[in-house]
Amino acid sequence: MSAVPENPEPEPPHGERLYRLQRRLADFAAARDWGPYHTPKNLAVALSVEASELVEIFQWLTPEQSAAIMEKPENAHRVTDEVADVLAYLLQFCEVLGVDVLDALAAKIERNEVRFPETGNSTSDRHSSE
Repeated sequence: MSAVPENPEPEPPHGERLYRLQRRLADFAAARDWGPYHTPKNLAVALSVEASELVEIFQWLTPEQSAAIMEKPENAHRVTDEVADVLAYLLQFCEVLGVDVLDALAAKIERNEVRFPETGNSTSDRHSSE
């Protein structure tokens, strides 16, 4: 007999799942009275620090080593932990400022599609940071 339920509950859509996680983070912070510290400035700084910790993992790797980073469990664990920290602070930042992260991303992609039209080839001289 299988250990899998016959009618497993389906995963909620990504947007709903993201919302639930954002609520969970807000509840976690509220339960610890962290609200006074979760100002936009402090959360932006914390987000930057966590992004820097992610960058630190890749700092001296060759392109080939960076592409293979997830092959070793200890490296994969470090990367996924930092990705989680970055996302957690981003979601908390958005919560405090009332930014819908998925709407913001969709709008940015739309602007970039206009700003960087398809060229018909796979390389381009322009990058998204320009």
